Amino acid sequence: MKRLINCWGLATLLLLTANALTACSDDDPTEEKTETPALPSDEGEGGNEENTDDNNGNNNELMERNITISANGTSFSATLEDNDAARAFAAMLPLTLDMNEMNGNEKYHYLDSSLPTESSRPGTIRTGDLMLYGSSCVVLFYETFPSGYSYTRLGQTDSPEGLAAALGSGNVSVRFAIAENQK
Repeated sequence: MKRLINCWGLATLLLLTANALTACSDDDPTEEKTETPALPSDEGEGGNEENTDDNNGNNNELMERNITISANGTSFSATLEDNDAARAFAAMLPLTLDMNEMNGNEKYHYLDSSLPTESSRPGTIRTGDLMLYGSSCVVLFYETFPSGYSYTRLGQTDSPEGLAAALGSGNVSVRFAIAENQK
């Protein structure tokens, strides 16, 4: 009986250690925000339509959602989400991050400060997804795969073809910037 208890204890310890090593953050990956804050409408009170339109009638806040992701001489257009985390990330741009390789499907980097979170479990990660793990780990995925982890969506590469080749198989320096036509 004592031997059985020791085996279960060892198995539990190994499982906990493996789980801790597979995540890129100390933040709880199961923590999810269940409420979505109300966004101001485009009409009536709270709307900020006035004085934000350019000559094409596009909202400037919306335009700033277009960014460029560059690695190893190749650039990709991407669109940021319309959420607090993506707006906080955009406010940091331009930004060059030394991103670490993980699992043959993602590059990650811990920011010095936390961003707002609205984490959820996407179920499937798509090539080109730009996510926030926890509150400070920026993750750029270059392969599609199923995942049970929770992330806050920051954005998505518009056409991710060639992203894996540009990022390479090891650590890489990645530049994030507001798209040139928006400046």
